[in-house]
Amino acid sequence: MAKKLYCGNLSYDTTEESLREAFSAFGSIVSATVIVDKMSGRSKGFGFVEMSTDEEAQAAIDGMNGKMVDGRAITVNEARPMADRPPRSSGGYNNRRSSGGGYQQSNNSNW
Repeated sequence: MAKKLYCGNLSYDTTEESLREAFSAFGSIVSATVIVDKMSGRSKGFGFVEMSTDEEAQAAIDGMNGKMVDGRAITVNEARPMADRPPRSSGGYNNRRSSGGGYQQSNNSNW
């Protein structure tokens, strides 16, 4: 069964291809993903590699944790499932329920 690994402290220059290449010595890779900021398109400095077996995943953890990839010593460990988070509030520019800041029109229109 495939096992997903968390890869932290990645260089902003690390690509999915370079991540795949670095881990390929430890077995077959199901997927390699670098997490990217939606707004800037720049790497967030972490990613995930999915190895095809538990043994290959453990070998990759042992072999890659603390090793240099693209000039940075990376952190590699078993990925934890994403925790449930409450839904985000609808804030920001289009939030009309906010009463803070800006100009507030009064009922007395002497304009």
